[in-house]
Amino acid sequence: MGCAPMGHILYDEVMRYNPKNPYWFNRDRFVLSAGHGCMLQYALLHLAGYDSVRVSFFRSLQRIHINDLKNFRQWESRTPGHPENFETPGVEVTTGPLGQGIANAVGLALAEKHLAARFNKPDNEIIDHYTYVILGDGCQMEGIANEACSLAGHWGLGKLIAFYDDNHISIDGDTEIAFTESVDKRFEGLGWHVIWVKNGNTGYDEIRAAIKEAKAVKDKPTLIKVTTTIGYGSPNKANSYSVHGSALGAKEVDATRKNLGWPYEPFHVPEDVKGHWSRHVPQGAALEAEWNAKFSAYEKNYKEEAAELKSIITGELPAGWEKALPTYTPESPADATRNLSQQNLNALVKVLPGLLGGSADLASSNMTLLKMFGDFQKDTPEERNVRFGVREHGMGAICNGIALHSPGLIPYCATFFVFTDYMRAAIRISALSQARVIYVMTHDSIGLGEDGPTHQPIEHLASFRAMPNVLMLRPADGNETAGAYKVAVLKRKTPSILALSRQKLPQLAGTSIEGVEKGGYIISDNSSGNSPDVILIGTGSELEIAVKAADELRKEGKAVRVVSLVSWELFDEQSDAYKESVFPSAVTARVSIEAGSTFGWGKIVGSKGKAIGIDRFGASAPAGRIYKEFGLTPEAVIAAAKELC
Repeated sequence: MGCAPMGHILYDEVMRYNPKNPYWFNRDRFVLSAGHGCMLQYALLHLAGYDSVRVSFFRSLQRIHINDLKNFRQWESRTPGHPENFETPGVEVTTGPLGQGIANAVGLALAEKHLAARFNKPDNEIIDHYTYVILGDGCQMEGIANEACSLAGHWGLGKLIAFYDDNHISIDGDTEIAFTESVDKRFEGLGWHVIWVKNGNTGYDEIRAAIKEAKAVKDKPTLIKVTTTIGYGSPNKANSYSVHGSALGAKEVDATRKNLGWPYEPFHVPEDVKGHWSRHVPQGAALEAEWNAKFSAYEKNYKEEAAELKSIITGELPAGWEKALPTYTPESPADATRNLSQQNLNALVKVLPGLLGGSADLASSNMTLLKMFGDFQKDTPEERNVRFGVREHGMGAICNGIALHSPGLIPYCATFFVFTDYMRAAIRISALSQARVIYVMTHDSIGLGEDGPTHQPIEHLASFRAMPNVLMLRPADGNETAGAYKVAVLKRKTPSILALSRQKLPQLAGTSIEGVEKGGYIISDNSSGNSPDVILIGTGSELEIAVKAADELRKEGKAVRVVSLVSWELFDEQSDAYKESVFPSAVTARVSIEAGSTFGWGKIVGSKGKAIGIDRFGASAPAGRIYKEFGLTPEAVIAAAKELC
């Protein structure tokens, strides 16, 4: 209720959009970072004429209508309890966890600045749109907001305009109990232009003037602090925490109606209001038609750039892009998969116009630099290496915004695998919001050695395998790393995590890009009739150990199958017949080896199999010594296999 003037002015007077095509490329973007206030956005979408695109057996394509508003937060409703981009057209990103939305907005604004720098011409500025966001006190308290806003100031994202709903109320009460800093001074220190609207309840002209001033500042993002009253208009609950996360109640609703002089029935939109807002449908269509004509002229004059931009807008990958992926043979030199990852990134950036990304201050260790490009900075926004600094959480959320800006943008970000703990919330939102972000996570196990248990992931593989709509990929060599990148690019609505080694690994016989696409596949087998004596299963750096163990067992006359299980999720997608061809149900002698938690391996090896792994924290020592001390050796695999067959 306190944000209604901001929302009204943005949607009715300022923003450029087409309600009948929520995905028009050059639209202004709006993010409600304070996602708990989403009914305001749903009401604005309804008034502006947006259509819903959900289709089911009992509902056809139709407008977000009054029934959707009445069914707020109910089963099958198109108005969920927090904004969801995959549920409600017109919603750009999924918000709710506080701070995520403002960080997403930084990603959206980064994408606009980057694409404008790459594709705009003196005679045709084909990319020109703003990102607007409303955030509250809760967002301001979350560390992710400061991480992202620090970068926004550093990058000079002049087309990012954030409205801070300064109402001094959070769920526990007045913000005086825990939040007394000067937000204005902090944002000035972050490199933002700051404006204060002192009367956000009724100061419409103040809000309009602030937006005009913000747009005049080209080299900085702008924070417009708008002091409001939460629950404005409610005679008994305004300016109290009781209105923050709960309904007013029937009596207070009636009292509020009387207080505001609103005589209409619930959910009734007066005809003069309908008439006023109805202009946005033809205006939006005209804006898009004007832009389409502009793009047609652009195509005629700048064919190559237009083709690249169209690929980014539509998400259609260039024909034959996958041929750029490098391939390897057993004779190729051993190398760490983090290095092989860099070879793939630098091959792909030549053929994928939407690929860009970077690391959280670890580029030289994660091996993520794109060698043919410079750094995306305030004065060089056309470049494609993004320097995130030590800001893992903000980095992940910014990449979500980049991914959701345009279907053909493919952001990647990197840190040590263990530091996904700092960014798990952003990765979860990637999965929920169907954002194709490639997480390049190196130093993936105890194999990193001397840095010790603070840096050695243990439970991380299992935890991401448990997260819905995430591809957890752990390649063993060059071919599997290339396969992991191929899958990550093709999975348009799924984020991928690549767990990559610090230590050198051999190029193994039998690995392939095609095998990775199936998640799990046989790399060697001396059995016949789909009936091996034992199946050895490995991932990443431990696949080599399984191969060595198989070689020794075969010398003793055993029929041994070795399976690389790069991605459980991809393997789960395969047919029952294929799964049976890899893991025949009659063969219960199965041994897995992975330098991580054994949690979850029971579903692969079964009740009669054995899972070799690590169910305690790691230690500081050279990698070889740690592997030996933890029993991650060919000898351990051989001993386990002999117990089973």
